Amino acid sequence: MSKATLPEDLQEKYIVPGLERGLRLLCEFSRKDSTLSAAELARRLQVPRSTVFRLLTTLEMMGFVERTDGGREFRLGMAVLRLGFEYLASLELTELGRPLLDRLRDDIHYPCNLVVRDGRSIVYVAKSVAPTPFASSVNVGTRLPAHATVLGRVLLEDLSLAELRELYPESQLEVFSESTPRTVEQLFEMVQHDRQRGYVLQEGFFEASISTIAAPVRDRSGKVAAAMGATIPASRIDPEQLGPMVEQVRHAADELSRLLDYRPAAEHKVVNLYRE
Repeated sequence: MSKATLPEDLQEKYIVPGLERGLRLLCEFSRKDSTLSAAELARRLQVPRSTVFRLLTTLEMMGFVERTDGGREFRLGMAVLRLGFEYLASLELTELGRPLLDRLRDDIHYPCNLVVRDGRSIVYVAKSVAPTPFASSVNVGTRLPAHATVLGRVLLEDLSLAELRELYPESQLEVFSESTPRTVEQLFEMVQHDRQRGYVLQEGFFEASISTIAAPVRDRSGKVAAAMGATIPASRIDPEQLGPMVEQVRHAADELSRLLDYRPAAEHKVVNLYRE
């Protein structure tokens, strides 16, 4: 909702002037005006030059603007570019993944999810619910610990042992079930077996009554960009259906990888993930 669409009596209550000014300042830069001085920005925004200097200092510290022309002018910084790339990447992933999730759900008749990693957490970015009595407890935006979930294990596959130790510097990992790895070394061994297998199927890894099938989604660089999975009540698994279901999940994940321009033949040479 823009400021113009807010009732006048709510604008004063909900609009943050400093944030609004900072965003308006960023919007003044364009292809035509790629560099601007503080004086010009103050004139355009019709605010005191001291206010513009405070805004510019804050934005410069965060990487959204940078100085040029000996410090007399400013231009957009790399943080703006990263935001744009992250937006495009997330839009591409969810928009391309949604139809595949729906089709997978229709094929296997269980809820299907697409998740990405944010540090030590997984974040659900898309979900397709099956019309069954079984209701998943997660929604889009739900965050769960990466090391303690099947989907999280898939998202950790590309990390070396040294990178995992940097992500989890503690000597003992937080335990959520009997299946949770206790140390980084145990976690690393687990995810490397997952990597070699190409998928994960496990019962009760995070919740006792839930089984998950998960497979990696890779982007054009060959890195794991997301994990696609199906959630199944453990008591309802038919062993004869498991093989076909695993293949359906893997096929859907591979198809999304292809849509993200992943080409297995173009992968970089295998690196030593055990490096310190």
